[in-house]
Amino acid sequence: MCNHISAFRISLPPSPSAFFIFNLMHNGSGTASCFFQEFFDGWLVRQQHCLQELLSLYRDQHTHEFQNDDLKDVVTRILAHYEQYYQEKSRLAHRNIYLVFSPPWFTPFERTFLWIAGFKPALTYRVLHTSVLDLSEEQRQLIGRLKEETKLVEKMLHDEMARVQESVASPPLLEWAKRHGRMMDGETRSEGSAIERIGLEMEAVVGRADALRMSTVMRVVEILTPKQNVKFLTAVTELQSKIRNIGMQRR
Repeated sequence: MCNHISAFRISLPPSPSAFFIFNLMHNGSGTASCFFQEFFDGWLVRQQHCLQELLSLYRDQHTHEFQNDDLKDVVTRILAHYEQYYQEKSRLAHRNIYLVFSPPWFTPFERTFLWIAGFKPALTYRVLHTSVLDLSEEQRQLIGRLKEETKLVEKMLHDEMARVQESVASPPLLEWAKRHGRMMDGETRSEGSAIERIGLEMEAVVGRADALRMSTVMRVVEILTPKQNVKFLTAVTELQSKIRNIGMQRR
């Protein structure tokens, strides 16, 4: 199972100098981190309930004939569950954007899957093609076009994030960070403004990456039938649960 899951790892780690500043900016972020940790713990419990409901539907659909409306209601609830996560994450990112790049509520193993503070949207298609094996030709074409669109936006976001990291690693900011690690006062207004500007740029990139993550899943769901969506969302939720469990075991 570990080898299968490891195949999904796609990470975009911060540069060493950017990581140094990220850690520095974590100072004083305890309240925001604890608040999100409390939300995340409850969210994981609700996610397990979602998974059990999906697994039950997946097993029973072979012996029971479910109405499409019933399946659509379940799919809507599962998507709302994930939307809630991104809403809370957005609030946290606004309070401390640096925290979402090295989230303490994730295990080290889970953090190896992060790309711009979340899963890479392309992972959606890998899960889809391993879980839904009865796609029609029309569905394959639609998903193929969507996949190419996703790839283009991913590249744009990747390049934008790299540009922001390069600005974090610029000599003036690194010098400021080294001084800031020794004393909390004394930085110039321009240095403080530069850090604030970079934080806002990072928040914007993460916001667009999260929007792409969610919109990719939503657009795939629109292409699939209700029964296919049960298979797909079951695989998505199972994968995340397995990654979490492996990470907790390795702690």
